[in-house]
Amino acid sequence: MRGLDTVALLLVIIGGLNWLLIGLFQWDLVASIFGGQDSALSRIIYSLVGIAALYALTFFAKFED
Repeated sequence: MRGLDTVALLLVIIGGLNWLLIGLFQWDLVASIFGGQDSALSRIIYSLVGIAALYALTFFAKFED
């Protein structure tokens, strides 16, 4: 599971940085790279980031000791 945790964390960080760019500069990096917000690739990336964020919620259970 360590590999999955790393991938999920990386995707959440990418999503967070993308939101930072949107908030500060009104520029969506994912949309710029993958052909706009409505392109299939962008939607896949957005979905993967969202799934990773949901999975990352399980990280809180690891801190309960």
